[in-house]
Amino acid sequence: MKTNSFEFVYDIYDSIEELEKEDAALLEVARAVTEQAYAPYSRFFVGATVKLDNGKMLSGTNQENASFPAGICAERTVLAAVSSVYPGAVIHAMAISFSSAGAASNHPISPCGICRQSLIEQEKRQQAPMRIILGGQVGPVFVIHSASHLLPFSFTGEELNKD
Repeated sequence: MKTNSFEFVYDIYDSIEELEKEDAALLEVARAVTEQAYAPYSRFFVGATVKLDNGKMLSGTNQENASFPAGICAERTVLAAVSSVYPGAVIHAMAISFSSAGAASNHPISPCGICRQSLIEQEKRQQAPMRIILGGQVGPVFVIHSASHLLPFSFTGEELNKD
């Protein structure tokens, strides 16, 4: 038997004021866009904003549906928008924030499993890492240097093409 481990390094900032100017601006937009989320059932509003290699920013929000599996998370909404509006663009960073009627938004949240898989697929597609900036409406902020760190042992298209 052999034992192995997985670990990664990420940055923790006490507040948005400590972030680089561009990262702070990205997180501010993600915080603001949470107000546009459609979450009448969970009342958990998520916003995701990306910074592209062409200098553009694009945002997405979670969109719920009474047929619960039919909803879509903010992260996947913005990934689809980027692919549709700016095909081939590289996403340098994605900021994710939330607000909630039932919980304090004073800490970072992490993408769900489906979104983590989608983020890794985007990194593979663009052949470049994507930084992930996580923060609530206030409080500490986490900066993860590659989406691939969020899902070790991920399933990718490489597995589908093996001989």
